[in-house]
Amino acid sequence: MKSDRYFGLFIVVVALAFIASATQIQTSFLADPVGPKTFPFILGMVLAVCGLYVALRPDEEQMRVQSIGKVAFAAAVLVGYAYSLRPGGFLIPTAIASGLISYQISPRVVPALITGLALSVGLFLLFKFALGLGLFAWPRAWFG
Repeated sequence: MKSDRYFGLFIVVVALAFIASATQIQTSFLADPVGPKTFPFILGMVLAVCGLYVALRPDEEQMRVQSIGKVAFAAAVLVGYAYSLRPGGFLIPTAIASGLISYQISPRVVPALITGLALSVGLFLLFKFALGLGLFAWPRAWFG
């Protein structure tokens, strides 16, 4: 419990340093709406809120070997996801990664598939049209 509080406070300090370093980013007048300065601020705020939550509401039980395996699996899925985004487009890798992590949280196949597809399409629409990011939905190789 004490280690969770220390970890949460450490995350808050890292988030504040992240936000402070984002203030040093120079932007041009042709930057994206969520450009190189705004996006780190958003991430830093989310990180700070999560760190505060962990510090104020620590878990009572210790991690077991099974939990560490689940965290390692999720980390491997996310690393694979990061490497597959450029060649695979956004929709397919996002659906697979979010479906796998959803299945890990609640091992039911149909809800995991629905979650993967819904998150993939929903996030694509949000990032592409609401935030104006230049994402490719499908692999570029499919279109020459």
